[in-house]
Parts: sequence; C-alpha cells; structure tokens
Amino acid sequence: MSKVSLKITIAGRTYPLNVPASDEEKVTKAAADINKAVEMLRKNYAVNDNQDLIAMSALQLLAKATSENAPVAQAPVDYSEIEEALQNLSADLDGIQ
Repeated sequence: MSKVSLKITIAGRTYPLNVPASDEEKVTKAAADINKAVEMLRKNYAVNDNQDLIAMSALQLLAKATSENAPVAQAPVDYSEIEEALQNLSADLDGIQ
C-alpha cells in the first residue's frame, strides 16, 4: 500500500506524517476536527494551554465518535500514528515550557 507524506497542523504546530494514501482524507479531516474543537474550547473556557485544549478536544471527539459509531471493540483501529503524533506534540510542548 502506498503512503503519502502529510504536514498536519494542530493547534498551530505542524507535524509531518506518513499515512496510507487511503487514509489521507480521514487524517486531514481529523486534524480539522481537532482544530475546530480546540478553538471552540478556547473561546468558551478560560483555558489557553494548547496541551490542555488538545487533551480536552481528544476526549470530546473520541467520546462523540464512540457514541455515534459501533462499539470500539467491533471497529478495530490502528492508533499508532496518532499516538506517535500526540507523543511528538507533548514532547514539543514540554520543550517550550
């Protein structure tokens, strides 16, 4: 399966990702959804820390996704690239504090 290189921006930071070509649209939409959730939370709550906003956004989006779709156990998903991106984001945020 061919992979594509993407540069995804989340909360103002850019992350390079290599994803299967078939997942490009999903990953791009996921990043857009995260950014939308981050901005909504930033406007509605007195939180400005990007790490907190991203964590709260991830929780909201996953809770919504699991309630709208089949149970997670029935829909196996490979989260390794997302986990890697989140670890990189966390390391980057730790580096600027």
